[in-house]
Amino acid sequence: MITSWQVATAAEAFAAAQFARCGWDVSVQYGANQPEYDLVAVSGERMLKVSVKGSQDGGWGLTQSHIANADYHSAVDAWLKKHSKKTVFCLVQFRGVAIDALPRMYLATPSEIALWLKAAAAGRGDTILYEEHIWTNRAKAAGTIDRIPAAWKFTEERLNEISVGAEPCGQPDLAHKAAQGRLP
Repeated sequence: MITSWQVATAAEAFAAAQFARCGWDVSVQYGANQPEYDLVAVSGERMLKVSVKGSQDGGWGLTQSHIANADYHSAVDAWLKKHSKKTVFCLVQFRGVAIDALPRMYLATPSEIALWLKAAAAGRGDTILYEEHIWTNRAKAAGTIDRIPAAWKFTEERLNEISVGAEPCGQPDLAHKAAQGRLP
């Protein structure tokens, strides 16, 4: 088991490498825990502030510092207000990844993540964005599965989609699915 600092360092390195592999210039901020973003990625006139989140346990805790009275939706709203429209998240997952393999990586906007967090747990909301989570019988969302949309996978197509400000794909009809207790 590696430390959280080592996970964060490795995640930033893999994220920077992936942007560079896609032909983007990457600048890394010096020092840990920089405000809002860790990297700046530039391609021509396109510029993104990239907040990198690494994980080795299958989820990314994002809104815990904003939770009060189990009000998950308000916590998400408070978290979302802290991010600009030019910020994107690069989520890096090391769980179950061999040392000689690349981690799984995803790109998402703060708005996409906010919608997903609010729809998690059958609409109750959550502070953790899970790569995949099956809710057990003890949970309000028993029998449902929360899974990151496949469209968030870090690909050149996904990067280009986010960077030009296009309406990102991969956003399921969350309200409808949450009401039915089933998230993809």
